[in-house]
Amino acid sequence: MNEKSPENSTAARPHVSDATLRDSAHMGGVEFGPRDARAIAELLVATGIDLVEVGMVSGPDSKDADLVTAVHEAVGPERSMTLLVVRDRRQVSTALDEAERLGVRHVMYSIPTSEAHAALKLGSPSAKLLHSVARAAISEAKERGFHVTFSGEDGARTPAERLVPYVTAGFEAGADRFRLAETVAYLSPWQMQDLIADLTAVDGAEIEIHSHNMLGMAVANSLAAVRAGARWISATVGGIGERGGNAPLAEILTALRVVHGDDRFDLRHLTELSALALKGARMGDAFQSGPTTPHAFAYELPGQLTHPEAYETLPPELVGNQRRLRVRTRFTPALVTWALDELADTVDVPDFIAWLTERQDAQGRPALDRDAIRKAAVDFAAA
Repeated sequence: MNEKSPENSTAARPHVSDATLRDSAHMGGVEFGPRDARAIAELLVATGIDLVEVGMVSGPDSKDADLVTAVHEAVGPERSMTLLVVRDRRQVSTALDEAERLGVRHVMYSIPTSEAHAALKLGSPSAKLLHSVARAAISEAKERGFHVTFSGEDGARTPAERLVPYVTAGFEAGADRFRLAETVAYLSPWQMQDLIADLTAVDGAEIEIHSHNMLGMAVANSLAAVRAGARWISATVGGIGERGGNAPLAEILTALRVVHGDDRFDLRHLTELSALALKGARMGDAFQSGPTTPHAFAYELPGQLTHPEAYETLPPELVGNQRRLRVRTRFTPALVTWALDELADTVDVPDFIAWLTERQDAQGRPALDRDAIRKAAVDFAAA
């Protein structure tokens, strides 16, 4: 059998930014503190993430000032970016004043581009007003020496005939990067590829994709954007973010590794990072998909335990995870024999399975790992 070669292995090497410490602010009940922000930022940079997005600023005395400061102390202002919320030209100066006070060097403007969002947040769907606000914001930030990303909020639902002129105007005003925000998950990967191709055709354009995951296609859409020429992917740890969440970082990085042969990132930190972010977000053990979850490499079938390479896209050690046995009811002789190893010779395995099953039923069937089964065997032998 021929092994497949990584797709576009030399072309598909995008920069990656992480928006956990910004997009989480839009997520109901989630609020990180400075200690969380510092630890998360350090692990993101250790993983190889290019830019840590932190906080939102709209004027003086920003409530996110402590988060921004904590990230700057942890990884430096050159490795972080802060969102500036501007809704009219008068707000630009006050937002930039606060950014300067906090020592921010990379700013991003989130400006609504769809008619629906522009009418709601700018007070008018006018494309002329949209361009005016963007030009004023970008020009003043560049005059003050900031690196500037401007975003198309709800960009995925903005028709190309409206979006492309806006992006063109932004780069003409001096912007360094444009972020397409799939604020409302809306596009298939094929549609995303076509839209990004329109944007990368703009003279001097550097494009980033920020995809939300309500339809479960954030990773696919991000890779489709890269295929069409996007240079940046925005993700969040565990997919944390408003509504259906964002493109989950671990899945983005492991997909780049497996599909594109991209080995630039140190994936060993990802499991620790996911656990830390979930704890900091007060999400407990909320379900996640992907390779950093406790269940990602947990097995209950003997064949999976003895031949894990036949079932894994990548080994758990690559992302700082580990294989584990996790079983509630499937106590087959082969499984129990594997779990007991040398202890298997000291117990009658069928009788032990009957005893263990009965005890599990009485205890409400908690999931057992290998150590728990071995301990149970000692209890059984002593009974």
